[in-house]
Amino acid sequence: MNRYAYPRLFAHRGGGSLAPENTLAGIRLAARLGYRGVEFDAMLSADGAPVLIHDERLERTTDGAGLVAQTPLAALRRLDAGARFHPAFAGESLPTLEQALAACAALNLTANVEIKPAEGADRVTGATVGRIVAATPAGAVLLSSFSEEALAAARAAAPDCPRAWLTDAPPPDWRQRLERLGCQGLHCAATQLAPGLAEELAGSGFAFACYTVNDPAAAAALFAAGAAAIFTDRLDRFDPAAAGLGRR
Repeated sequence: MNRYAYPRLFAHRGGGSLAPENTLAGIRLAARLGYRGVEFDAMLSADGAPVLIHDERLERTTDGAGLVAQTPLAALRRLDAGARFHPAFAGESLPTLEQALAACAALNLTANVEIKPAEGADRVTGATVGRIVAATPAGAVLLSSFSEEALAAARAAAPDCPRAWLTDAPPPDWRQRLERLGCQGLHCAATQLAPGLAEELAGSGFAFACYTVNDPAAAAALFAAGAAAIFTDRLDRFDPAAAGLGRR
């Protein structure tokens, strides 16, 4: 499996709190602010096409209604994914995974694609995302998921693509799970990093990254403890050129 060079900072869901989540506008904004890493979610449409969206339902982030998994790609592409965030982003569409990967390659961004299966679609989502990533000259890509079944399917479809297992609080058998899934890293909630665990992770040979970190002081403490990266919504609070430190 290829090694994945973690950027210190990831723009969470594309543009964090400064742009509509999981959109090309967010990815482009992160690049303009100097970020070298973006994270976004991929879920399957009714006809099996991965689009960038976090929720299983459409209402929170788009002008649509219903389940993503029951809506064909053509209908999803007609939705407005920007206006609910701010009128300035009206008309922003739900991107396909291929479009997001192409944007990242063009902008020289490293991408963390979170495989986000709808209920009951873990294996097919992991396999589909894996096949697309394996077939796309997309630069540096890391696949991650809370779903071990999705990660296993992605591994079978794209064995050379690095992977990370997502979990809120790492369980006692985290090392065995990472080894079984062939993962390079573990991503966990910063608030769930128990005392001593950071040191154990840092010495394990696996990379670890933490979400969602919006305070530069907290980020600095995590980096000092050995974290490879943090995911942030507050892109305005960090200076990507200063290795994750706060803006002066």
